[in-house]
Amino acid sequence: MPETAASFIAKSTIKAADFEHRRKINFNIGKYNHAVIEGKKQFEHLDIARELAKNIKWRAIENLDKQLLTFEKNFTQRGGKVIWAETGEEAISEILKICAEKNCKTVVKSKSMVTEEIHLNQSLAMANINSIETDLGEYIQQLDGEAPYHIVTPAMHKSKEDVARLFADKLGTPGNLSPNELTQVARNILRKKYVEAEVGVTGANFIISDIGAIALTENEGNARLSCAFPKTHIVVVGIEKVIPSISDLALFWPLLSTYGTGQKVTVYNTLVSGPRQANENDGPDEMYVILLDNGRTNILKNPKQRESLYCIRCGSCLNACPVYKNIGGHAYGTTYSGPIGSVITPHLQGMQSFKHLSYASSLCGNCTDVCAVKINLHELLLENRHESVEQGHASIAEKIAWKAWKLSAMHRNIMNLGNGKIKNKVVNRLFKSWGKNRTDLDFSKKTFNQLWRERYKK
Repeated sequence: MPETAASFIAKSTIKAADFEHRRKINFNIGKYNHAVIEGKKQFEHLDIARELAKNIKWRAIENLDKQLLTFEKNFTQRGGKVIWAETGEEAISEILKICAEKNCKTVVKSKSMVTEEIHLNQSLAMANINSIETDLGEYIQQLDGEAPYHIVTPAMHKSKEDVARLFADKLGTPGNLSPNELTQVARNILRKKYVEAEVGVTGANFIISDIGAIALTENEGNARLSCAFPKTHIVVVGIEKVIPSISDLALFWPLLSTYGTGQKVTVYNTLVSGPRQANENDGPDEMYVILLDNGRTNILKNPKQRESLYCIRCGSCLNACPVYKNIGGHAYGTTYSGPIGSVITPHLQGMQSFKHLSYASSLCGNCTDVCAVKINLHELLLENRHESVEQGHASIAEKIAWKAWKLSAMHRNIMNLGNGKIKNKVVNRLFKSWGKNRTDLDFSKKTFNQLWRERYKK
């Protein structure tokens, strides 16, 4: 068993039995669920809106090369610089090169999952550059030395009491501060960092092809400050974030806010189309956009899995997933957790190491039902299982077990052999790994086929 799978099993086993952890998650997700119901009311025809968004993303991904080149052309016309990074290592190298040129000692960084994906903070620390997370949830996680727990709400697993204790331990504040007081403490600390930093780093929620701009969606204003105060602004964004036109934002911004946090629209929605122009008073002197592949073209060339690139990272599938709600985000051991993470991670980081994530699902389909852009997530999870077997990653014991099951299922006489007690002994002893965290299977004395024949004498 790969180390990643063993780690997942160990962590998920612990978290599934942690009822206090489950209480916190269900409390926070419950508040989200209530808000989303209200947010959805702004759509007169929600299903049509989701279908339209899916079609727009389909068009963008099917013409990804042209869309990205159009973005580059329009963005560079205003003095912006585009860097194409095939791997995370290339992206890190380019960022460190820029920081060295600017003699950078401090970086302010807004919330960005793609920078977590390439482990940017660790690389900056190794280069003796202080990287400060400016999103409140990310800042809390950084203080605690933890990775984000959730795509949208990084500190979802922490209660207000947990945060108060953390601030008291790390910042020396009183241990009984309210959420408003804790927020003010973080605000006072972070505001100073914006004017000290030589470089600001952000992600992007969307790449707007036809105007050559990136779109940022947030509720705190930290992304705006991260790209306005420092002299240099670096954007790191996955190539799949492209949408064809600025007019598409009228659909995607409300969808993202509703499915992400339950809002009709987020507090701050920003378009950034390049460095400060001659007639502008503020903004960075230089702006770079790093277009990151890092395995995304592996998904692009897969006709069935390509649909997962439509994802707008709203996080709704995580909040709906019964597995995620029981084991939490950190158990996955990946940047992207929950159903969407289980779909894309095996293709981004290797099927052999991460195929187990596709099996960590009940295939209930709830993730598909709540997806803002109607990605068939549960079907893609099933396709991942198929691909892992086709690539030869199934164990010999697993292959034998399924062949035996197939043989039995296709021959009724075999299924009818023996009584319930015999079947119980054979199956429960044979499939020990299956029964490790489950109760024993209990077969009926007679099969349905046998009962049917007895009733109808045929």
